[in-house]
Amino acid sequence: MMTAHFAFTPTLCVFDRELIETLEGAGPRYTSYPTADRFHAGFGMQDYAACLAQRSIGANHRGISLYVHIPFCNTICYYCGCNKIITKDKSRADAYIDYLEKEIMLVAQQLGCREKVIQLHFGGGTPTFLSDEQLDRIMGVINRHFELLPEGEFSIEIDPRKVGRDTVLHLGRLGFNRMSIGIQDFDPAVQQAVNRLQSEEETQLVIDAAREAGFKSISVDLIYGLPKQTAHSLEATVNKVIAMSPERIALYNYAHLPTVFLPQRRINESELPDSTTKLDILQNSVQQLNDAGYVFIGMDHFAKPNDELTRALEQGRLQRNFQGYSTHADCDMIGLGVSSIGKVGASYSQNEKELDAYYAALDAGRLPVMRGMTLTADDILRRSVIQALMCRFSLSVCAIEETFAINFADYFAEELPRIRELQQMGLVSFDGDFLMVEPKGRFLIRNIAMVFDRHLRERETKARYSKTI
Repeated sequence: MMTAHFAFTPTLCVFDRELIETLEGAGPRYTSYPTADRFHAGFGMQDYAACLAQRSIGANHRGISLYVHIPFCNTICYYCGCNKIITKDKSRADAYIDYLEKEIMLVAQQLGCREKVIQLHFGGGTPTFLSDEQLDRIMGVINRHFELLPEGEFSIEIDPRKVGRDTVLHLGRLGFNRMSIGIQDFDPAVQQAVNRLQSEEETQLVIDAAREAGFKSISVDLIYGLPKQTAHSLEATVNKVIAMSPERIALYNYAHLPTVFLPQRRINESELPDSTTKLDILQNSVQQLNDAGYVFIGMDHFAKPNDELTRALEQGRLQRNFQGYSTHADCDMIGLGVSSIGKVGASYSQNEKELDAYYAALDAGRLPVMRGMTLTADDILRRSVIQALMCRFSLSVCAIEETFAINFADYFAEELPRIRELQQMGLVSFDGDFLMVEPKGRFLIRNIAMVFDRHLRERETKARYSKTI
Protein backbone atom coordinates (compact mmCIF):
# COMPACT_ATOMS: atom_id res chain seq x y z
CA MET A 1 0.00 0.00 0.00
CA MET A 2 1.32 3.45 -0.88
CA THR A 3 2.03 5.76 2.04
CA ALA A 4 1.33 9.45 1.47
CA HIS A 5 3.62 11.99 3.11
CA PHE A 6 2.32 15.52 3.57
CA ALA A 7 4.77 18.04 5.00
CA PHE A 8 3.44 20.92 7.06
CA THR A 9 5.45 24.00 7.94
CA PRO A 10 6.37 25.25 10.42
CA THR A 11 5.14 22.09 12.14
CA LEU A 12 5.95 19.03 10.06
CA CYS A 13 3.18 16.45 9.90
CA VAL A 14 3.16 13.21 7.91
CA PHE A 15 -0.06 11.53 6.86
CA ASP A 16 0.97 7.87 7.03
CA ARG A 17 -2.08 6.05 5.72
CA GLU A 18 -0.81 2.57 6.51
CA LEU A 19 -0.18 3.45 10.15
CA ILE A 20 -3.54 5.20 10.43
CA GLU A 21 -5.30 2.10 9.14
CA THR A 22 -3.27 -0.12 11.49
CA LEU A 23 -4.11 1.94 14.58
CA GLU A 24 -7.72 2.72 13.66
CA GLY A 25 -9.82 2.80 16.80
CA ALA A 26 -11.90 4.98 19.08
CA GLY A 27 -10.80 7.22 21.91
CA PRO A 28 -11.36 10.47 23.81
CA ARG A 29 -10.73 13.90 22.27
CA TYR A 30 -9.13 15.08 25.54
CA THR A 31 -10.82 18.43 25.84
CA SER A 32 -10.34 17.49 29.50
CA TYR A 33 -8.54 14.88 31.53
CA PRO A 34 -10.14 13.00 33.13
CA THR A 35 -12.79 12.94 30.41
CA ALA A 36 -16.40 13.95 31.04
CA ASP A 37 -17.64 10.36 31.16
CA ARG A 38 -15.71 10.06 34.46
CA PHE A 39 -17.74 12.81 36.15
CA HIS A 40 -20.04 11.53 38.93
CA ALA A 41 -23.06 12.66 40.94
CA GLY A 42 -21.02 12.61 44.16
CA PHE A 43 -19.68 16.02 43.14
CA GLY A 44 -22.50 18.52 43.63
CA MET A 45 -23.50 22.12 44.17
CA GLN A 46 -21.65 22.58 47.46
CA ASP A 47 -18.41 21.25 45.99
CA TYR A 48 -18.69 23.62 43.03
CA ALA A 49 -19.54 26.57 45.26
CA ALA A 50 -16.46 25.89 47.39
CA CYS A 51 -14.25 25.84 44.29
CA LEU A 52 -15.68 29.17 43.11
CA ALA A 53 -15.14 30.70 46.55
CA GLN A 54 -11.48 29.65 46.49
CA ARG A 55 -10.82 32.21 43.78
CA SER A 56 -11.80 35.05 46.10
CA ILE A 57 -8.94 34.18 48.47
CA GLY A 58 -6.36 34.24 45.71
CA ALA A 59 -6.32 30.59 44.70
CA ASN A 60 -6.14 31.69 41.07
CA HIS A 61 -5.53 35.30 40.05
CA ARG A 62 -5.75 34.77 36.28
CA GLY A 63 -8.64 36.00 34.18
CA ILE A 64 -11.38 33.48 33.57
CA SER A 65 -13.15 31.97 30.58
CA LEU A 66 -16.94 31.96 30.31
CA TYR A 67 -18.91 29.46 28.25
CA VAL A 68 -22.60 30.22 27.64
CA HIS A 69 -24.74 27.40 26.25
CA ILE A 70 -27.77 28.37 24.13
CA PRO A 71 -29.66 25.10 23.48
CA PHE A 72 -32.22 26.24 20.90
CA CYS A 73 -32.23 25.46 17.16
CA ASN A 74 -34.83 26.27 14.50
CA THR A 75 -34.30 22.98 12.67
CA ILE A 76 -32.57 19.70 13.36
CA CYS A 77 -29.36 18.62 11.64
CA TYR A 78 -29.40 14.83 11.59
CA TYR A 79 -25.65 14.41 12.28
CA CYS A 80 -25.64 16.63 15.39
CA GLY A 81 -24.72 15.28 18.81
CA CYS A 82 -25.08 18.54 20.75
CA ASN A 83 -27.49 19.19 23.61
CA LYS A 84 -30.28 21.08 21.82
CA ILE A 85 -33.98 21.93 21.78
CA ILE A 86 -35.72 22.20 18.41
CA THR A 87 -38.25 25.04 18.34
CA LYS A 88 -39.25 28.08 16.33
CA ASP A 89 -40.74 29.81 19.39
CA LYS A 90 -38.27 32.54 20.41
CA SER A 91 -40.29 33.28 23.55
CA ARG A 92 -38.84 30.08 25.02
CA ALA A 93 -35.49 31.84 24.96
CA ASP A 94 -36.89 34.68 27.09
CA ALA A 95 -37.66 32.22 29.88
CA TYR A 96 -34.26 30.61 29.44
CA ILE A 97 -32.50 33.96 29.76
CA ASP A 98 -34.41 34.57 33.02
CA TYR A 99 -32.81 31.44 34.45
CA LEU A 100 -29.44 32.16 32.90
CA GLU A 101 -29.48 35.48 34.75
CA LYS A 102 -30.25 33.66 38.01
CA GLU A 103 -27.30 31.33 37.46
CA ILE A 104 -24.92 34.19 36.64
CA MET A 105 -25.97 35.99 39.84
CA LEU A 106 -25.41 32.85 41.96
CA VAL A 107 -21.99 32.27 40.40
CA ALA A 108 -21.02 35.92 40.93
CA GLN A 109 -22.07 35.72 44.58
CA GLN A 110 -19.82 32.72 45.15
CA LEU A 111 -16.91 34.39 43.38
CA GLY A 112 -17.29 37.39 45.64
CA CYS A 113 -15.86 39.91 43.19
CA ARG A 114 -16.28 41.17 39.64
CA GLU A 115 -13.96 38.75 37.88
CA LYS A 116 -12.01 39.66 34.76
CA VAL A 117 -12.92 37.65 31.63
CA ILE A 118 -10.23 36.88 29.06
CA GLN A 119 -12.34 34.47 26.99
CA LEU A 120 -16.05 34.25 26.26
CA HIS A 121 -17.74 31.70 24.03
CA PHE A 122 -21.41 31.32 23.08
CA GLY A 123 -22.15 27.77 21.91
CA GLY A 124 -25.15 25.62 21.30
CA GLY A 125 -27.50 24.69 19.89
CA THR A 126 -27.55 27.82 17.83
CA PRO A 127 -26.62 31.00 19.73
CA THR A 128 -27.92 33.13 16.86
CA PHE A 129 -31.36 31.60 17.42
CA LEU A 130 -31.59 34.55 19.81
CA SER A 131 -32.86 37.92 18.62
CA ASP A 132 -30.64 40.99 18.81
CA GLU A 133 -32.62 42.11 21.87
CA GLN A 134 -32.13 38.77 23.61
CA LEU A 135 -28.40 38.86 22.89
CA ASP A 136 -28.31 42.41 24.27
CA ARG A 137 -29.95 41.20 27.43
CA ILE A 138 -27.50 38.34 28.06
CA MET A 139 -24.48 40.52 27.36
CA GLY A 140 -25.90 43.16 29.68
CA VAL A 141 -26.12 40.63 32.53
CA ILE A 142 -22.60 39.38 31.85
CA ASN A 143 -21.19 42.92 31.81
CA ARG A 144 -22.88 43.75 35.11
CA HIS A 145 -21.24 40.85 36.90
CA PHE A 146 -17.95 40.44 35.02
CA GLU A 147 -15.33 42.68 33.45
CA LEU A 148 -14.65 41.79 29.82
CA LEU A 149 -11.00 42.61 29.17
CA PRO A 150 -10.26 44.70 26.07
CA GLU A 151 -7.67 42.17 24.86
CA GLY A 152 -10.07 39.25 25.36
CA GLU A 153 -11.24 36.66 22.84
CA PHE A 154 -15.03 36.73 22.57
CA SER A 155 -16.46 34.18 20.15
CA ILE A 156 -19.84 32.93 18.99
CA GLU A 157 -21.05 30.02 16.86
CA ILE A 158 -22.97 31.11 13.77
CA ASP A 159 -25.56 29.40 11.58
CA PRO A 160 -25.42 31.39 8.30
CA ARG A 161 -28.90 30.23 7.35
CA LYS A 162 -30.44 32.34 10.12
CA VAL A 163 -28.14 35.38 10.26
CA GLY A 164 -27.94 38.47 8.10
CA ARG A 165 -25.43 41.29 7.80
CA ASP A 166 -27.19 43.50 10.35
CA THR A 167 -27.01 40.82 13.05
CA VAL A 168 -23.31 40.21 12.42
CA LEU A 169 -22.62 43.94 12.70
CA HIS A 170 -24.64 43.97 15.92
CA LEU A 171 -22.52 41.12 17.31
CA GLY A 172 -19.44 43.20 16.60
CA ARG A 173 -20.90 46.12 18.53
CA LEU A 174 -21.61 43.79 21.47
CA GLY A 175 -17.91 42.96 21.63
CA PHE A 176 -17.68 39.65 19.79
CA ASN A 177 -14.47 39.48 17.79
CA ARG A 178 -14.31 35.85 16.68
CA MET A 179 -16.85 33.53 15.11
CA SER A 180 -17.20 29.88 14.21
CA ILE A 181 -19.31 29.09 11.15
CA GLY A 182 -20.87 25.71 10.54
CA ILE A 183 -20.72 24.58 6.90
CA GLN A 184 -20.09 20.81 7.01
CA ASP A 185 -20.46 20.37 3.21
CA PHE A 186 -21.71 22.53 0.33
CA ASP A 187 -22.78 19.52 -1.76
CA PRO A 188 -26.61 19.72 -2.17
CA ALA A 189 -27.04 15.92 -2.02
CA VAL A 190 -25.10 15.70 1.25
CA GLN A 191 -26.98 18.69 2.69
CA GLN A 192 -30.31 17.04 1.81
CA ALA A 193 -29.22 13.79 3.46
CA VAL A 194 -28.41 15.54 6.77
CA ASN A 195 -31.25 18.12 6.64
CA ARG A 196 -28.99 21.16 6.49
CA LEU A 197 -29.56 23.19 3.33
CA GLN A 198 -27.08 26.06 3.24
CA SER A 199 -25.98 28.06 0.22
CA GLU A 200 -22.55 29.42 -0.52
CA GLU A 201 -24.05 32.88 -0.94
CA GLU A 202 -25.50 33.15 2.55
CA THR A 203 -22.27 31.77 4.02
CA GLN A 204 -20.17 34.30 2.09
CA LEU A 205 -22.51 37.08 3.23
CA VAL A 206 -21.83 36.26 6.89
CA ILE A 207 -18.05 36.10 6.33
CA ASP A 208 -18.08 39.43 4.49
CA ALA A 209 -20.13 41.01 7.27
CA ALA A 210 -17.70 39.68 9.90
CA ARG A 211 -14.80 41.28 8.05
CA GLU A 212 -16.75 44.53 7.86
CA ALA A 213 -17.51 44.36 11.60
CA GLY A 214 -13.82 43.90 12.44
CA PHE A 215 -13.87 40.28 13.60
CA LYS A 216 -10.28 39.18 14.19
CA SER A 217 -10.76 35.51 13.37
CA ILE A 218 -13.23 33.39 11.42
CA SER A 219 -13.27 29.63 11.85
CA VAL A 220 -15.13 27.21 9.58
CA ASP A 221 -16.33 23.71 10.49
CA LEU A 222 -16.38 20.87 7.94
CA ILE A 223 -17.31 17.22 8.47
CA TYR A 224 -16.07 14.21 6.53
CA GLY A 225 -17.85 10.85 6.58
CA LEU A 226 -21.36 12.22 6.01
CA PRO A 227 -23.88 10.32 3.87
CA LYS A 228 -23.36 10.54 0.08
CA GLN A 229 -19.83 11.92 0.40
CA THR A 230 -17.30 10.34 -1.95
CA ALA A 231 -13.53 10.46 -2.32
CA HIS A 232 -13.80 13.62 -4.40
CA SER A 233 -17.13 15.17 -3.46
CA LEU A 234 -15.74 17.14 -0.53
CA GLU A 235 -12.93 18.46 -2.72
CA ALA A 236 -15.19 21.14 -4.21
CA THR A 237 -16.35 22.25 -0.76
CA VAL A 238 -12.79 22.51 0.57
CA ASN A 239 -11.78 24.57 -2.46
CA LYS A 240 -14.71 26.92 -1.91
CA VAL A 241 -13.85 27.28 1.77
CA ILE A 242 -10.20 27.99 0.97
CA ALA A 243 -11.39 30.72 -1.43
CA MET A 244 -13.39 32.25 1.45
CA SER A 245 -10.06 32.46 3.33
CA PRO A 246 -11.06 31.81 6.96
CA GLU A 247 -8.27 32.02 9.52
CA ARG A 248 -9.06 28.54 10.84
CA ILE A 249 -10.62 25.37 9.43
CA ALA A 250 -11.78 22.39 11.49
CA LEU A 251 -12.18 19.10 9.61
CA TYR A 252 -14.14 16.76 11.88
CA ASN A 253 -14.72 13.04 11.52
CA TYR A 254 -18.43 12.24 11.63
CA ALA A 255 -19.15 9.83 14.48
CA HIS A 256 -22.26 7.79 13.67
CA LEU A 257 -23.70 6.79 17.06
CA PRO A 258 -27.48 6.54 16.52
CA THR A 259 -28.05 4.76 19.84
CA VAL A 260 -26.52 7.76 21.63
CA PHE A 261 -27.68 10.63 19.39
CA LEU A 262 -31.23 9.84 18.33
CA PRO A 263 -31.46 12.32 15.39
CA GLN A 264 -28.78 10.26 13.65
CA ARG A 265 -31.36 7.50 13.22
CA ARG A 266 -32.76 9.57 10.35
CA ILE A 267 -29.53 9.07 8.43
CA ASN A 268 -29.53 6.23 5.91
CA GLU A 269 -26.58 4.12 7.02
CA SER A 270 -26.25 2.57 3.56
CA GLU A 271 -25.31 6.03 2.24
CA LEU A 272 -22.39 6.48 4.67
CA PRO A 273 -18.92 6.16 3.12
CA ASP A 274 -16.95 3.12 4.22
CA SER A 275 -13.71 3.46 6.19
CA THR A 276 -11.51 3.34 3.07
CA THR A 277 -13.50 6.08 1.38
CA LYS A 278 -13.40 8.19 4.54
CA LEU A 279 -9.62 7.96 4.58
CA ASP A 280 -9.56 8.91 0.89
CA ILE A 281 -11.67 11.97 1.70
CA LEU A 282 -9.44 12.94 4.61
CA GLN A 283 -6.24 12.40 2.64
CA ASN A 284 -7.49 14.54 -0.26
CA SER A 285 -8.71 17.30 2.05
CA VAL A 286 -5.49 17.43 4.06
CA GLN A 287 -3.50 17.73 0.83
CA GLN A 288 -5.71 20.63 -0.31
CA LEU A 289 -5.28 22.49 2.98
CA ASN A 290 -1.56 21.86 2.96
CA ASP A 291 -1.24 23.16 -0.60
CA ALA A 292 -3.24 26.26 0.38
CA GLY A 293 -0.75 27.04 3.16
CA TYR A 294 -2.81 26.06 6.20
CA VAL A 295 -0.81 24.72 9.14
CA PHE A 296 -1.83 21.55 10.97
CA ILE A 297 -2.42 22.62 14.60
CA GLY A 298 -3.44 19.27 16.01
CA MET A 299 -6.15 16.65 15.66
CA ASP A 300 -8.66 18.12 13.17
CA HIS A 301 -7.61 21.78 13.25
CA PHE A 302 -5.77 23.87 10.67
CA ALA A 303 -4.88 27.56 10.73
CA LYS A 304 -3.14 30.15 8.60
CA PRO A 305 0.58 30.65 9.31
CA ASN A 306 0.00 34.07 10.91
CA ASP A 307 -2.99 32.98 13.03
CA GLU A 308 -2.76 33.19 16.82
CA LEU A 309 -3.18 29.41 17.14
CA THR A 310 -0.22 28.83 14.85
CA ARG A 311 1.93 31.31 16.74
CA ALA A 312 0.91 29.73 20.06
CA LEU A 313 1.90 26.30 18.70
CA GLU A 314 5.29 27.64 17.57
CA GLN A 315 5.89 29.28 20.95
CA GLY A 316 4.85 26.25 22.98
CA ARG A 317 1.92 27.97 24.71
CA LEU A 318 -1.02 26.29 22.98
CA GLN A 319 -3.71 25.05 25.36
CA ARG A 320 -6.73 22.76 25.06
CA ASN A 321 -10.06 23.00 26.87
CA PHE A 322 -13.73 22.12 26.39
CA GLN A 323 -13.94 24.50 23.40
CA GLY A 324 -10.91 22.95 21.70
CA TYR A 325 -7.54 24.60 21.15
CA SER A 326 -6.89 27.93 22.86
CA THR A 327 -4.14 30.54 22.89
CA HIS A 328 -4.42 31.49 26.56
CA ALA A 329 -2.88 30.00 29.64
CA ASP A 330 -4.82 27.27 31.38
CA CYS A 331 -7.41 29.56 32.98
CA ASP A 332 -10.50 28.56 34.93
CA MET A 333 -13.59 28.15 32.77
CA ILE A 334 -17.09 28.70 34.12
CA GLY A 335 -19.89 26.97 32.25
CA LEU A 336 -23.26 28.74 32.17
CA GLY A 337 -26.53 27.32 30.91
CA VAL A 338 -28.08 23.89 30.61
CA SER A 339 -25.57 21.00 30.21
CA SER A 340 -22.53 23.32 30.18
CA ILE A 341 -19.20 22.09 31.55
CA GLY A 342 -16.64 24.10 33.50
CA LYS A 343 -13.25 23.76 35.14
CA VAL A 344 -12.42 25.66 38.33
CA GLY A 345 -9.21 24.88 40.17
CA ALA A 346 -8.73 21.14 40.49
CA SER A 347 -12.35 20.36 39.64
CA TYR A 348 -14.73 19.82 36.76
CA SER A 349 -18.48 20.37 36.91
CA GLN A 350 -21.43 19.95 34.58
CA ASN A 351 -24.86 21.55 34.80
CA GLU A 352 -28.13 19.68 34.55
CA LYS A 353 -28.67 18.34 31.04
CA GLU A 354 -32.46 18.63 31.01
CA LEU A 355 -34.12 22.04 30.93
CA ASP A 356 -36.72 21.23 33.62
CA ALA A 357 -34.05 20.05 36.07
CA TYR A 358 -31.92 23.10 35.29
CA TYR A 359 -34.87 25.41 35.97
CA ALA A 360 -35.88 23.55 39.14
CA ALA A 361 -32.42 23.91 40.69
CA LEU A 362 -32.37 27.65 40.04
CA ASP A 363 -35.94 28.05 41.33
CA ALA A 364 -34.67 26.49 44.56
CA GLY A 365 -31.78 28.99 44.66
CA ARG A 366 -29.18 26.32 43.93
CA LEU A 367 -26.35 26.19 41.44
CA PRO A 368 -27.62 23.71 38.81
CA VAL A 369 -24.75 21.23 39.08
CA MET A 370 -25.60 17.69 38.01
CA ARG A 371 -22.20 16.02 38.34
CA GLY A 372 -18.47 16.66 38.35
CA MET A 373 -15.26 15.55 40.02
CA THR A 374 -12.35 16.72 42.12
CA LEU A 375 -9.06 15.77 40.52
CA THR A 376 -6.53 13.66 42.38
CA ALA A 377 -2.80 14.37 42.32
CA ASP A 378 -2.46 11.58 39.75
CA ASP A 379 -5.18 13.17 37.58
CA ILE A 380 -3.41 16.53 37.62
CA LEU A 381 -0.07 14.95 36.71
CA ARG A 382 -1.54 12.96 33.83
CA ARG A 383 -3.52 15.99 32.66
CA SER A 384 -0.24 17.90 32.36
CA VAL A 385 1.34 15.08 30.35
CA ILE A 386 -1.62 14.74 27.99
CA GLN A 387 -1.91 18.52 27.56
CA ALA A 388 1.77 18.75 26.60
CA LEU A 389 1.44 16.00 24.02
CA MET A 390 -1.82 17.29 22.54
CA CYS A 391 -0.71 20.93 22.36
CA ARG A 392 3.06 20.86 21.88
CA PHE A 393 3.77 17.37 20.48
CA SER A 394 6.52 17.06 23.10
CA LEU A 395 7.08 16.36 26.76
CA SER A 396 10.03 17.33 28.93
CA VAL A 397 10.62 14.52 31.41
CA CYS A 398 12.77 16.79 33.58
CA ALA A 399 10.03 19.42 33.80
CA ILE A 400 7.44 16.83 34.85
CA GLU A 401 9.80 15.34 37.43
CA GLU A 402 10.61 18.73 38.94
CA THR A 403 7.00 19.96 38.96
CA PHE A 404 5.48 16.82 40.46
CA ALA A 405 8.45 15.46 42.45
CA ILE A 406 8.41 12.05 40.77
CA ASN A 407 10.79 9.76 38.95
CA PHE A 408 9.24 9.53 35.49
CA ALA A 409 10.50 6.03 34.67
CA ASP A 410 9.23 4.63 37.98
CA TYR A 411 5.89 6.46 37.95
CA PHE A 412 5.08 5.51 34.37
CA ALA A 413 6.66 2.06 34.44
CA GLU A 414 3.40 0.52 33.21
CA GLU A 415 3.21 2.95 30.28
CA LEU A 416 6.82 2.69 29.08
CA PRO A 417 6.46 -0.61 27.18
CA ARG A 418 3.66 0.90 25.10
CA ILE A 419 5.75 4.03 24.51
CA ARG A 420 8.56 1.80 23.23
CA GLU A 421 6.09 0.10 20.87
CA LEU A 422 5.00 3.46 19.49
CA GLN A 423 8.67 4.39 19.12
CA GLN A 424 9.33 1.27 17.06
CA MET A 425 6.39 2.23 14.83
CA GLY A 426 7.92 5.68 14.28
CA LEU A 427 5.17 7.62 16.04
CA VAL A 428 7.35 8.97 18.86
CA SER A 429 10.96 9.27 19.90
CA PHE A 430 11.99 8.86 23.53
CA ASP A 431 15.50 9.11 24.96
CA GLY A 432 14.57 9.22 28.64
CA ASP A 433 14.73 13.03 28.76
CA PHE A 434 12.23 14.04 26.07
CA LEU A 435 9.20 12.35 24.59
CA MET A 436 8.72 13.80 21.10
CA VAL A 437 5.81 13.10 18.77
CA GLU A 438 7.26 12.37 15.35
CA PRO A 439 5.71 13.83 12.17
CA LYS A 440 3.85 10.62 11.38
CA GLY A 441 2.49 10.48 14.95
CA ARG A 442 0.82 13.87 14.89
CA PHE A 443 -2.33 12.72 13.12
CA LEU A 444 -2.50 9.93 15.70
CA ILE A 445 -1.97 12.13 18.74
CA ARG A 446 -5.11 10.82 20.45
CA ASN A 447 -3.71 7.27 20.30
CA ILE A 448 -0.48 8.51 21.91
CA ALA A 449 -2.29 10.47 24.63
CA MET A 450 -4.42 7.42 25.45
CA VAL A 451 -1.29 5.62 26.70
CA PHE A 452 -1.27 7.93 29.75
CA ASP A 453 -5.03 7.71 30.42
CA ARG A 454 -5.19 5.69 33.61
CA HIS A 455 -8.98 5.87 33.79
CA LEU A 456 -9.27 4.40 30.30
CA ARG A 457 -6.97 1.55 31.24
CA GLU A 458 -8.36 0.70 34.65
CA ARG A 459 -11.98 1.80 34.80
CA GLU A 460 -14.86 0.77 32.59
CA THR A 461 -17.07 3.40 31.04
CA LYS A 462 -20.38 3.33 29.20
CA ALA A 463 -19.17 6.16 26.97
CA ARG A 464 -18.78 5.52 23.25
CA TYR A 465 -15.86 7.47 21.85
CA SER A 466 -15.41 8.73 18.30
CA LYS A 467 -12.75 7.20 16.06
CA THR A 468 -9.32 8.72 16.46
CA ILE A 469 -9.10 9.33 12.68
